[in-house]
Amino acid sequence: MPKTIDYDFTALTGREKYKLMIGAIVPRPIALVTTVDPEGRINAAPFSFFNCLSSDPPILALGIENRPDMSLKHTARNIRLTEVFTVNIVSVAIAEAMHVCAADFPDGVNELALAGLTARPGKAVISPWIAESPAAFECRRTMTLELGKSRQIILGEILHAHFHADAVDTERLAVNPAALDAIARLGGDTCCTIRDRWDMKTPRASDFEVGPASVFGPDSM
Repeated sequence: MPKTIDYDFTALTGREKYKLMIGAIVPRPIALVTTVDPEGRINAAPFSFFNCLSSDPPILALGIENRPDMSLKHTARNIRLTEVFTVNIVSVAIAEAMHVCAADFPDGVNELALAGLTARPGKAVISPWIAESPAAFECRRTMTLELGKSRQIILGEILHAHFHADAVDTERLAVNPAALDAIARLGGDTCCTIRDRWDMKTPRASDFEVGPASVFGPDSM
């Protein structure tokens, strides 16, 4: 058996826990989130504490860290005020543009314009979607969970989706991963692609021969 190193998470600092988690829980999809403030000014920011949690209802989750003084970041504040947001999937083609949007710009700066990305009006929500993104999901906030002083978990229901025509089979509703060409986050500043792929069919219990050594008995625990 390989040698192991143990960490008591109750004894680690927040930064130490963060480094171990983002280095091991990989790859993490990147949500380039677009929102607007009450004045209609667009904000765009990427988040890799992001995933889908349910398909019926269709729910996406964002983990957004508060600022050191516990104030809300632009994305969290705009969602709080408008109740909507749009998640844009990041492809290799717009990876550098996404990175521009990661800078902590002050209020009133249009990150999409600086990044050379195109905002399109939302169909179901007031927040725009990004034309260059291969897939985008317009969402309405359903719940916000406050986790201590540092982070919010925002759940949003998908109301409308946009796909590049080559990224989805319209008959089977199957997304083409090659056309999507999404990137993901690893630990630190490292990102990766999803270009190395293979299929693994889910096995059936009947595919295995279950013998006595595979069955828990009264003395197993």
